[in-house]
Amino acid sequence: MSLKKTIERIRNLKVQGAESVAKEAIKSLKEVVKLSKAKNVSGILADVYHAKNLLFLSRPTEPCMRNALNYVLHDLDYDNPVELANAVCLKVVGVLEGFEKTPKKIEKIGSKKIMNGTVVFTHCHSSTIFEILKEAKKQGKKFEVHNTETRPLYQGRITAKEVAKLGIPVTHFVDAAARFALKKADLMLIGADAITTEGKVINKIGSELYAEIANKYDIPVYVCADSWKFDTETVFGYEEEIEKRKGNEIWKNPPKGITVNNFAFEKVNPSLISGIISELGIYKPHIFIQEIKANNKWMFRKHLF
Repeated sequence: MSLKKTIERIRNLKVQGAESVAKEAIKSLKEVVKLSKAKNVSGILADVYHAKNLLFLSRPTEPCMRNALNYVLHDLDYDNPVELANAVCLKVVGVLEGFEKTPKKIEKIGSKKIMNGTVVFTHCHSSTIFEILKEAKKQGKKFEVHNTETRPLYQGRITAKEVAKLGIPVTHFVDAAARFALKKADLMLIGADAITTEGKVINKIGSELYAEIANKYDIPVYVCADSWKFDTETVFGYEEEIEKRKGNEIWKNPPKGITVNNFAFEKVNPSLISGIISELGIYKPHIFIQEIKANNKWMFRKHLF
């Protein structure tokens, strides 16, 4: 798929899920290398870094995509343009293989938190959470799911439909009724769009509110995410941008004098999080950051281009 088409699909939310966005982004990078008319290494690098920057701008709050692109483009020390192009393509293949293996590790770890009779609360739509629920079902566990509609785009309906197809009982709640959904839950599982160096988790708007309610009722809150959701930009003092979408998604033609705020995400304070479940294991947010540093040293380099 062309770079232009990929950017359009990402910007218009035609691609759902951070890993899916990252996959499409690095595949388009591979196409940029293949189609580059540059005859030397510096020309090819100029093309791929330009593509990387355009992809970065396609959607805020996508560290998984940024990490995937940065990984592909780090340590490309080649003098021969053919060798450089081959190296980029091989790295893309390696990252895609990693994206296939990592979810399997997370679902094995996360499914251990679900027992017979457990009521799981979740918000929005997360492919990681879905795979954990699917794995628990495959293990023969009998449990229920409570989930929210997630206005204004109703991603929660996607979750409800997918989970119901697995034969897992689902009760669907309007967002404002999440307290009722949580009071009867044993466990709250959410995904993450980004995790900052302070251990704050950026996820769909409503996530911190629901985590606060869960804490009030002593319900453990687990964030389930690939370690590549770690936002390396926050290491260097940058604040992760909270995406604010168009107000007409909520109210198409509001009367004059009304401003509609449509925040897509919010930060969940680490004090509300029982643990972060990733392919590295289950860790408290501050320990998770230490594990990231130990396992992904390349993330902590400042990527200048």
